[in-house]
Amino acid sequence: MQAHGFGGVKAVSEKLILVLNGPNLNLLGKREPGIYGSATLDDIAKALEERATALELTIETRQSNHEGALVDGLHEAQARGAHAVLLNAGAYTHTSIALLDAIRAIDVPVIEVHLSNPHAREAFRHTSWVALAAKGTVAGFGADSYLLALEAAARL
Repeated sequence: MQAHGFGGVKAVSEKLILVLNGPNLNLLGKREPGIYGSATLDDIAKALEERATALELTIETRQSNHEGALVDGLHEAQARGAHAVLLNAGAYTHTSIALLDAIRAIDVPVIEVHLSNPHAREAFRHTSWVALAAKGTVAGFGADSYLLALEAAARL
């Protein structure tokens, strides 16, 4: 499991789930725990790994604060024949046409993930460019949002 960073291309897996985390998610557990919870990104990655093993999936979890790295991750998912992508684009959800275009450019289903419920927060968070191209969205269940999204990805 690779919890952070973007590495080289590895062998194709029929049931690879790539988890891409956007800006500031590396601060989970410290950043506004009242909104985002106390679980760290490593805690979430470990829980995903356990659930992925039970579902007979291969999972890779990555984080970047850079929009282009997330676009590259989506392109890599296509190149590697990933089964699905779980994408928590963080604040880029509400601003990134580049991510929208990258999701539309690949044939891999993308599931949008959020720890909090963006619709219960500030008005600017109510718009998701990612949602326009995503297969679906799981939001508002804290760290469990990732596990619910993984369960959905397994059924695709």
